[in-house]
Amino acid sequence: MIAVIIRIALRYGAGVLVARGLLGAGDAAAFSADPDIQMALETAVGLALSLAAEGWYALAHRFHWSK
Repeated sequence: MIAVIIRIALRYGAGVLVARGLLGAGDAAAFSADPDIQMALETAVGLALSLAAEGWYALAHRFHWSK
């Protein structure tokens, strides 16, 4: 499911760059369809979510929110 969301976000992001004239239409199509970029973004999103969860857990223990 996350791959689908990332692919859609890449297409919208590429569309914004094309609309602003920062990226050509051919480059945007390659950017949004590149599986390496999608895999890198999936990894980054997974790492960010896990770091946020671990940070919240550390804060809960530090401030004695956990029981």
